[in-house]
Amino acid sequence: MLKLAVLGSTNGTDLQALLDAQVGHQLGEAEIVLVVSNKPAAGILDKARRVGVEAVCIEAATQTDFEHQLLNMLQRRKVDLILLIGFMRILSDEFVRQYDHKILNIHPSLLPKYAGGMNLDVHAEVLKQGDAVTGCTLHYVTEQLDGGPIYGQEEVAVLPGDTPQTLKIRVQAAEQKLLLRAVRELADKP
Repeated sequence: MLKLAVLGSTNGTDLQALLDAQVGHQLGEAEIVLVVSNKPAAGILDKARRVGVEAVCIEAATQTDFEHQLLNMLQRRKVDLILLIGFMRILSDEFVRQYDHKILNIHPSLLPKYAGGMNLDVHAEVLKQGDAVTGCTLHYVTEQLDGGPIYGQEEVAVLPGDTPQTLKIRVQAAEQKLLLRAVRELADKP
């Protein structure tokens, strides 16, 4: 069984798709065992709690304290893979090295385009640049921000009349599809 932890700071729209799949026994040999946020009011925590997944907020004063507490939680639960879904915090190089090739981040663009951007800012930039296609990228986290090896990408057409908000909705649907596929594939690997 592939044990997953999800780190997030936002509403948890993408997490909901994973939780629904888990409740419906459609995650294969994977299980979300822990959801962690750095924001006490993050919707991601409520979504996890509603389906009985342990959800914890770590409000640490420093990056070192946050990562120390997080590391203890991950080790106690024997987490195999960490998913960053709307996690608005950068993990230290030391933490990333401890979980080399075991942290995946979902990013709302087709990397390397708009690396380092977040949320609606990315979609606004896509529209400003006049891109015909955007999408999302699932990549391994390394010391280089949004620069790790790409696991997969999903393309999304930019439509006439799109706003950052309408584009975000369609990109999030692509993110959910990509995350579900990746979790199932990784759970099936020997």
